[in-house]
Amino acid sequence: MPDFKAMLDDKRAQWPWLDHTVVAAQRFQGQKGNYYAAGMTYFSVLALFPLLMVAFAVAGFVLVNQPEWLSEIQSQIADNVPGSFGETINDLIKTAIEERASVGIIGLFGALYAGLGWIANLREALTAMWESQRDSAGFLATKAKDFAALLGLGAALVLSLALSALAGGGVMRSILEWANLDTVPGVGIALRVFSILLALAGTWALFTWVISRLPREPVSWRSAAKGALLAAIGFEIFKQLGAIYLGSVTSGPAGVVFGPIIGLLVFVYTTSRLVLFSTSFAATTRESLAAAHVPAPEPAVISTRVEVSEGPGVSGGLALVGAGALAVLGVAGLRNRRR
Repeated sequence: MPDFKAMLDDKRAQWPWLDHTVVAAQRFQGQKGNYYAAGMTYFSVLALFPLLMVAFAVAGFVLVNQPEWLSEIQSQIADNVPGSFGETINDLIKTAIEERASVGIIGLFGALYAGLGWIANLREALTAMWESQRDSAGFLATKAKDFAALLGLGAALVLSLALSALAGGGVMRSILEWANLDTVPGVGIALRVFSILLALAGTWALFTWVISRLPREPVSWRSAAKGALLAAIGFEIFKQLGAIYLGSVTSGPAGVVFGPIIGLLVFVYTTSRLVLFSTSFAATTRESLAAAHVPAPEPAVISTRVEVSEGPGVSGGLALVGAGALAVLGVAGLRNRRR
C-alpha cells in the first residue's frame, strides 16, 4: 500500500506553492474557518430581512406615485410565481406601500443591528485566521470601530460594483461606438477580455481591503494582496458556475420559489469560506510568518521545598532501644570472656 503521507511530504518539499497551500489549509482548519463561515452565513441571512424591508419601503415611496408600474409588477408576479405565494408577495407589496414610513424605519434599525453583528463576526473570523493577539477595547469602542468598518466596507462595495458595471460591456461599447471603433475586427473579443480583467481588478481591490483592513490588528498589505488575488480568481470562477446553477434550478415552478433561497445560502457560505481560506493563505506567507507575534514564554516560578524531620516514630524508637540492648549484652559478653 503506498505511503500517501510520504508522497505528500516529497511533493511539498518539491513544490513550495503546494507546501504553502497545505499550511494555509491547516491554519484554516485549526482556527475553525468552517464554523466562522457558517456564522457569517447566518448573520448574512439575518441581515437580509431588514434590508428587504428597506427595499420595500423605498419601492413603496416610488410606486405610490406610479400606479401603472405597480399594476405591471403585480401582474408579472401573478403570472410567474405559482399558487398563493404570488398573492402573498402582492400583499406584502401593498402593505409596504401603505406602511412605507414605519417599515423603512424598522428596517433601518434592524439592518443596523444585523449589520453590526455581521461585521463583528467577519472581523473576528479574519483576526482568527491571522492569529492576531489583541486586547479588548471595551463594548462601545468596539461597536464604534465595527460601525466605521461597516461604512468602509459599504464604500468599497460601491466602488467594486461601479467597476463591475463598467466591465459589463455596455459603457465600454458606448465609448467604442462614440469613437467609431465598434466595427474594428476583433474588438468584441478584446472588449470581453478587458471586461473580465476590469471586473477581476475590482474584486481583487475589494478583497485586498477586506483581508488587510478588517482584522482587528494591522496586517501586511503585501501578504493581503496575495491572498486577495487568490480570492478574486476563485470568486470570478464561482460566479460563472453560480450563474449556470441558478439557471438550472430556477427552470421549474419549485425552483422559482426555493432556487434563489438555496442559491443565496450556497453563495454566501462558499464566498465566506473562500475569503477566510484566502486570508489564512495570506497569513502563512513567509513575510507574514516572520512578522507574526510570538508570545513571551510563561514566567518561571521558583518555589523552595522545606522538609522538616520530626524524628523516628514509635516503631523506630523501639527498634533503636532493641539495638542498644543488644549492643550492651554483646559488650558484657566480651568482658566475661576476657576474665
